[in-house]
Amino acid sequence: MEMNALNLIPLERETRAALPTPEAALHLNRAQQTLRLWAMRQNGPIQPIRVNGRLAWRVVDLKKLLHVTECH
Repeated sequence: MEMNALNLIPLERETRAALPTPEAALHLNRAQQTLRLWAMRQNGPIQPIRVNGRLAWRVVDLKKLLHVTECH
């Protein structure tokens, strides 16, 4: 799944609890495969949850890692 960075919702306005790997990778400025390796090796700065066998990355973890504060 290829995503255009212009369509990416800023994390401070994100309402979903978790993001799929392609979107999380864009926010982190990392390759999707890097996130998949973090999940497999369990050695990344954040770990995903698995939803129906697919990786999902918690928005709260992404915000904490990137030091994003809530938008009010």
